[in-house]
Amino acid sequence: MPLALLALAVGAFGIGTTEFVMMGLLPDVADDLNISIPSAGHLVSAYALGVVIGAPLLAAVTAKMSRRTVLIGLMGLFVVGNALSALAPDNGWLLAARFLSGLPHGAFFGVGAVVATNMVAPERKARSVSLMFLGLTVANVVGVPVATLMGQHLGWRATFLGVSAIGLAAIAALAFLVPQDHQHTTAAGLRGELAALRSLPVWLSLGTTVAGFGALFAAYSYITPMLTDAAGYADASVTLLLALFGVGATAGNLLGGRLADHSLRGTLFGGLTSLVAVLALFPLLMRTELTAAVAVILLGMAAFATGSPLQLMVMEKASSAPSLASSANQAAFNLANAGGAWIGGLALAAGFGVTSPATAGVALAVLGLVVASLAWAVDRRRAPVAGRERIVASHVPQKAEAVHR
Repeated sequence: MPLALLALAVGAFGIGTTEFVMMGLLPDVADDLNISIPSAGHLVSAYALGVVIGAPLLAAVTAKMSRRTVLIGLMGLFVVGNALSALAPDNGWLLAARFLSGLPHGAFFGVGAVVATNMVAPERKARSVSLMFLGLTVANVVGVPVATLMGQHLGWRATFLGVSAIGLAAIAALAFLVPQDHQHTTAAGLRGELAALRSLPVWLSLGTTVAGFGALFAAYSYITPMLTDAAGYADASVTLLLALFGVGATAGNLLGGRLADHSLRGTLFGGLTSLVAVLALFPLLMRTELTAAVAVILLGMAAFATGSPLQLMVMEKASSAPSLASSANQAAFNLANAGGAWIGGLALAAGFGVTSPATAGVALAVLGLVVASLAWAVDRRRAPVAGRERIVASHVPQKAEAVHR
């Protein structure tokens, strides 16, 4: 695998750290800015909103630019957003800075996935995407715990300055390791990029992402009360258990990338089916500390095994605008984050028990399987039509040549 994937992974590591570290810093930020915890929670939403808006917008408006230049520019915007977060004088400025930090998130992964797949042989495309996402999953194992400890001991502002430094390191790596010849081949511009999103298979792939990862976040958003109230863990042990989730996510990401190069759709169906099984077993596994730890690892593995297949499938369905479609998939991922947490919260608020968010996740994972099956059926129906079109096209020149003779 080319060294340029390391540069993409460094950028993904910084993005993953700044996305998830805010959850651990909410009490510190709230105390320092004299706001309530729920008000501080809006900082998480502001970042997610930036991702949803920035992912398709920035990918579309940079359609004719060199991908290397785009990646460096996006990481520069990331550095500025995190530096402004560290310097924010009040909650309003911090909300704006977090929104700005989220803008380049989806576009970076979207354009980066296209660059990654263009640098390897066709049979290694999924693995190249999984190696870029490796930075995101490792961030949950190392980046978030370290950044949280830094914020608790040096102040939350030091955390965002540290993340900015990671962004600067990513810019240097991108400048030195990513070849300059990786450019967009389309000349259609914004209109052509948007036209590629009219495809039904693209929207079905995005729908699978929303439902599948919504299932993950329905349970993961409430993993702390499950571990403490159901499994009996002390509050101090939760950080270590969340790192175990990152270990599982890293293993699932790498395994999914390797398997998807052999069977893209088979890996996707296998990952979603595994996610249904793991979430269905959550109420049983959360009865003891040991099985709860196993459940956390399995949840990360099952969910992130579908990451690379979904990213690659969206790119293939929108071959004329892979960067925009790939970025839109990141927006779908963040919609899954917000929607899954909301649905899991509904189950919890309804009084169905502390593990009920996992049961709600089962329903979302099954919905993901239904949407993925529908996408497979649409592809099967379109395949014979495409085959007939190729046959007709191959005979037209021969007939024209005979008439000419």
